[in-house]
Amino acid sequence: MTPTPHDALFKSTFSQPEHAAAALRQALPAALAARIDFASLALQPGSFIDEALAASHSDLLFTARLGRASLFVYVLFEHQSTTHPLMAFRLLTYMVRIWQGYVERHPRATLLPAILPVVLHHSEGGWSAAVSFQDLLDVPLGTLVLMAEHVPQFRFVLDDISRETDEALRARAMTALGRLVLWCFRHARDPEDLVERLSAWRDVVQEVRRAPDGGAALVRVWRYILSIAEPRQPEKLLQRLLVAAGPEAEEEIVTIADYLREEGRRAGEREGRRAGEREGRLEGQRSTLLKQLRLRFGELPEPIEVRIRAADAEQIEGWTERVLTAPTLDDVLTER
Repeated sequence: MTPTPHDALFKSTFSQPEHAAAALRQALPAALAARIDFASLALQPGSFIDEALAASHSDLLFTARLGRASLFVYVLFEHQSTTHPLMAFRLLTYMVRIWQGYVERHPRATLLPAILPVVLHHSEGGWSAAVSFQDLLDVPLGTLVLMAEHVPQFRFVLDDISRETDEALRARAMTALGRLVLWCFRHARDPEDLVERLSAWRDVVQEVRRAPDGGAALVRVWRYILSIAEPRQPEKLLQRLLVAAGPEAEEEIVTIADYLREEGRRAGEREGRRAGEREGRLEGQRSTLLKQLRLRFGELPEPIEVRIRAADAEQIEGWTERVLTAPTLDDVLTER
């Protein structure tokens, strides 16, 4: 599946332990973060989300040292317009998949590494659902207390950037790129507003540019901003982005704009080829049907040929199914 712009920017940024570690230190409770050896943070392969949710979710799995033990840190990025009420259950499903993979790789294991689930969220209204799995259980509170040790219980770490202000994001103790990317996600639903606010973040952009590989990182940010713009208005947004980002970004942005235009042209050509192939197949089906009709009913009246030449794929399929069994030409071509 082709990654979405959100997925591509999230993974290209936070798959790097340097940026992930800083973001996790910010999101986790301070006492817990202090016990994790973030210098040992290492990205693990694979994705655990359901394929049907790939357009609105991205995930990353890391390992890290927790004292003498190994810890999984699972980060789920939810970039959709609403809050999923059963997110804790969805996370439990993904966590079980992670453990299943671990057991397959370590068949003699008698203990499981802990999994620390973290949800990075942004939506229009902010997070409004349960963050504790036990809150999803339909059990009276008094009874739930008695059942607590007999049912799954965990609370995921929630980083809801939709409720953060720009000033709070700017002040986070994170890498400049991490702060800039989270800020972009926060305003992604309104690319024009994002660009309008960008000039206030030029100092952060400059900080990113000065970092190792900072220019390449900014190219990915500019590509993201242009990719989420309305398809009919990329040139309008491009001009505003050039002004907002400052003269240092001009070469980066123009290069990305040229790339996106070329990608759009190629996509149009691919769609054109596919449309041509579909039309070619349909024309072949029309010709085959005409031959079958002539074999059964003789020469066809001109209006019938014209009608078949103009028919769509669904009509041709229906007529072809009846051509061998219908007693008359009218019975074949009767619309049902």
